[in-house]
Order: sequence, then C-alpha cells, then structure tokens
Amino acid sequence: MKSFEYQKVLCPADKDIRWRFLGKEFIRPLSLGKRTFLEVKPEGLAMLAREAFRDASFFLSTGHLEQLALILNDPEASANDRFVAMELLKNAAISAGGVFPMCQDTGTALVMAKKGEGVLTGTDDAFWISKGVFEAYTGENLRYSQLAPLSMYGEVNTQNNLPAQIDISSVPGDHYDFLFVAKGGGSANKTFLYNKTAQILAPEELLPFLAKSLGEIGTSACPPYHLAVVVGGMSAEYTLKTLKLASTGYLDSLPDRGNGNGQGFRDKSLETEILEMSRSLGLGAQFGGKYFCHDVRVIRLPRHGASCFIGVGVSCSAHRNILGRICGEGLFLEALDRDPARFFPDPAFEPEEAVSIDLNQSMDAIRACLSKLKVATRVMLNGPLVVARDIAHARLKAMLERGESLPSYFRDHMVYYAGPAKTPAGYASGSFGPTTAGRMDPYVPCFQEQGASLVMLAKGNRSSLVRESCRKHGGFYLGSIGGPAARLGRDCITKVDMIDFKDLGMEAVYRIEVRDFPAFVIVDDKGNDFYESFLVQKG
Repeated sequence: MKSFEYQKVLCPADKDIRWRFLGKEFIRPLSLGKRTFLEVKPEGLAMLAREAFRDASFFLSTGHLEQLALILNDPEASANDRFVAMELLKNAAISAGGVFPMCQDTGTALVMAKKGEGVLTGTDDAFWISKGVFEAYTGENLRYSQLAPLSMYGEVNTQNNLPAQIDISSVPGDHYDFLFVAKGGGSANKTFLYNKTAQILAPEELLPFLAKSLGEIGTSACPPYHLAVVVGGMSAEYTLKTLKLASTGYLDSLPDRGNGNGQGFRDKSLETEILEMSRSLGLGAQFGGKYFCHDVRVIRLPRHGASCFIGVGVSCSAHRNILGRICGEGLFLEALDRDPARFFPDPAFEPEEAVSIDLNQSMDAIRACLSKLKVATRVMLNGPLVVARDIAHARLKAMLERGESLPSYFRDHMVYYAGPAKTPAGYASGSFGPTTAGRMDPYVPCFQEQGASLVMLAKGNRSSLVRESCRKHGGFYLGSIGGPAARLGRDCITKVDMIDFKDLGMEAVYRIEVRDFPAFVIVDDKGNDFYESFLVQKG
C-alpha cells in the first residue's frame, strides 16, 4: 500500500505583485496564550471590497494594456485589429478618469478568498464583503445587473447588484488573500463544460476539438480574449472553478509538469499551439485579423478514470480582476494602471475612412444605403436609434401574440441591443456599449415579418436564423465594437431618452442620438454573413 502523501492539486508560487497600500487602521495584533493573531475589524473587509470593485471597474493592469499596444505595433495585425485595439486603449484612458466604467456591463461581483487560520474577524465575513460590493455599485456610475427570482418565472432587479458570489476557504497562515472579479454576462456566457472520455487525451483528438470550441466562442464576448482551457478535474465544479482562476492569470505560476500524486500544471507548449490556432481562424479582434486572443492558459488536472471534463472559457477585453491582501502590514490592493494614455502610438493611429450613414432618413432609405456596401465595411452612424434588449424584446413579442401592433419606434428606427450604466452628472449618457446579439436571434424573423427590427446593431456573430430572415425581408445586422463602452457613452451618444417599459430600468426602451458611432456591416440583405465566411473556410 502506498503511504499517505498530501498533494495540493493547485499550488501556484507567489507572484511579484505591485501593491497599493490602503492603511492599517482596521488591523491589530492580538496575543492569545502563546500565539499572536491578526485581528481584522469587519469594516476593513467592506473597505477592501469597495475599493477593489471600484478599481476593477475603471482601471486595467499594465500587462493587459501592453498587450493592446502590441497589436498596434505588429505589422501582421489587420487594419481592423489595430482599429479595435486603438478604440480599446481610448476607452481605457477615458475609464481611468474614474467617471465612466470601462464596460456598461459592470459585472457580477465574484470574491474568492483564502483566510489564514491566524486571522480573526469575529463576524460573518461574507456580510461585510457584500456591504463593500453594495457601496461600490451604488456609489459609482455602475450598473445593476442582478435579478432576484420571485417565483420560477418572475424576477425583479435587486437595484444594488447584489448578491455577490463569495467563496472563502481556510488555509494556514496569518494573512487573508483575495481575488476580486467583476464578470460580465457576455464572457460568462462563453464558459463551456464538456464531459469527455480518455479518448480525448491524444493530440489528434484534443486539438481538433479545441479548434471547434474556439469557433463556438465566437466574437460576442468582446475579444481579444484571455483564453483558458482546463483538461481534467475531480468534479465538474472543480474544473469550472479552475477555469475561472486560470482566465484571470491567478494560476500563471503553476509548475510546468505533474507528478504521481495529482499535482496540476500548466502546459505551455500546448498554450503556444492553441494561440497559433486562434490566430489562424481569421476572426481577429472582432472584425477579421490575427488577434482573437491575447494569450492562452492551459491547465491539466487529475481526473476520475471514468470521466474527463474539459473547460473552455475567456476573460474579455474588460479584464476586470484584482488581488487583495490583509496582513500585519495593513490592507493592500494590486496596483492597476492609471495612465493608459501613455500606450497611445506616436504618431497617432489613423484608421481608414468609414462610410457615413445618416439615421435621420426613412428606414427604406437607410437600407438602400446599406445595400450598396459589402460585408465588413466600416460605417459611422449619425442620428437617432432605439435601444432594446432581452426583456424588452420578450414584451414586444408578447404584444404580437396578443394581436397588438408593434410600436412605431420599432419599425422606424435601427434597434441597438444595449443596456446602459448610470449616467454621470453633467453628461448625456453613461457607459453604453453593445450587448450580445445572439440572445435576440429568436425574435428576429417574427419582428421582421412585421416590418420591424430591419436594421440591428449589437456585438458578436448571429445564427443562420437571422441571416435567412435578413435575406428574406431585406434586413441588416451591424456589428459594433464590443468593449469600448466608456468611449461610446462619452463621445458618441449625445442624447438619451427613456420611451417605453420604464419599469425595466437599464432594460427599458430608449431613444438615443449618436454621432460618429463606429460599426461594421456583418449581415446584409443578400444573406451574406461576415463571420460565417470565416467559420466555413476553417470548417
């Protein structure tokens, strides 16, 4: 019989972190018998969480910004890669002002913590961490996205972005470590769990499978991505937890090989292979090119012999995660970058000229203009459009089912799938980027049959259902850049009026005015689909 030998599955080495000091008024040493403990006042937990989610909403890491700048300096990057990268850098610079969050979907608050057994709080830690989350989301120009179920089919917005997901584990030591993540719905929806068998553990099986998985992720979660792949896991939930940690870079310092006791490790060789695979797709940073991914993390875990879980997921261009620590020296947060503008290229990047589309025309005139353009053409939109997303679409469909006519605004205007963050004082709009188009796909045929939703604006790829409906009814889908919500809200949206379903809050119907709003023709009235052409070619 083999003797007992304990092995941590995930055992990353300490990383060299640049910390921001928050103070030490909430801590003190406490001697009990022969031991000295670290006593932490509950208010310190709230303050740390509040500051963490504020920082993560407005600032990015230096490493992430360096990766965006790399795209601008890469001669192999496509013009569209560079255009998206420049827009994301501009967005980061605006967001760093602390007024407009980088993305309108300010995310679900996730907290993963390791509490040393030598740390004493004397309270329900999750209560005080949640209080800090509450203070961040209600005190800043962030969005409330959490829905509370009242019944199996009825929901209401909690109006404060709670509840948060908080997981705390006990570990040896006298410090308290945190990972705070603001996870938007778009990237969370691109988390996939597959239950495979040992057959997948061969290059000729695993690599084609992962290539297909990249196509399934598509562009709707705002690339360039930080892609994570986890192979193995003692349970489905362990695989997915590891996947989330890997996508934030938390497991970067794992060893590069396993052992006979179940040590998890990074496969850096496979990471390089998958990164090259992602570049060969041609999807690029949303509208064609090389930069579908910034980087890839591949983690191999032990598994039960009867199953082989595989997790695939991404962290999007709003790469919002930040480390925290409470120790004898005080409270600390990972120092994020507060000067993104220094990454702007010199000389300034000048994109190719776009086609201007006047939205003050009739819908027939707008469609006639778009019909002359090829897919992938970049356009600049000027004029009015309406904003409606998931719940508004459901209500509009219910009107049809009751025999009612759709509102005239839905026939007369382009429809933008989006949900804004709060509007800062003195501005026309808050952060107001596009949401994932695919969630609205089932509504398109019935709306277009009624002469509505004939020109749509959102992010990501659409299904064949939308492509065929646009061909049949003369419709169009324009893809907006996923990610630069602060720039769109501050620079491109000049007026916002709520016009219907006011009870839905950020999911209400709005009429907005836009100026030089960038987009690309993705699906046209002939049934051509920019993304489909890439995926068919790569087969």
